Amino acid sequence: MMDKDQDGILGKEDLRATWDQVGKLATDAELDAMLEEATGPVNFTQLLTLFASRMGGGADDDATVREAFMAFDDNGKIDSKVLKHALSSWGDKFTPKEVADALDSMDIDKQGFINTEDVIQMLLSGGDEE
Repeated sequence: MMDKDQDGILGKEDLRATWDQVGKLATDAELDAMLEEATGPVNFTQLLTLFASRMGGGADDDATVREAFMAFDDNGKIDSKVLKHALSSWGDKFTPKEVADALDSMDIDKQGFINTEDVIQMLLSGGDEE
């Protein structure tokens, strides 16, 4: 959902559109600084790595992480098929076993959706809850 031009890489205009979507106007300097944090092109795997490093280092507060991840949200749910495709297709591709392990750690309803709030809580807590 963040990859507005659907090229598999989050660029400056993708980030701008995502921030616009959550109601924050980001400057060119802010967008450039965000992109400079990544060690390479920002694909889905790199994005998750950036989220993880932020959680570990405490550089962003929970609200910032929440707002950024909400860009994946569709009416309170994340489509597990979309997530599976992203994990197996973008960047450092997950193996089928890695994808299965990741999805097994999430509660997926009978329609194939994951509760967005549950995923956010898992990210914010580092997966320690329950």
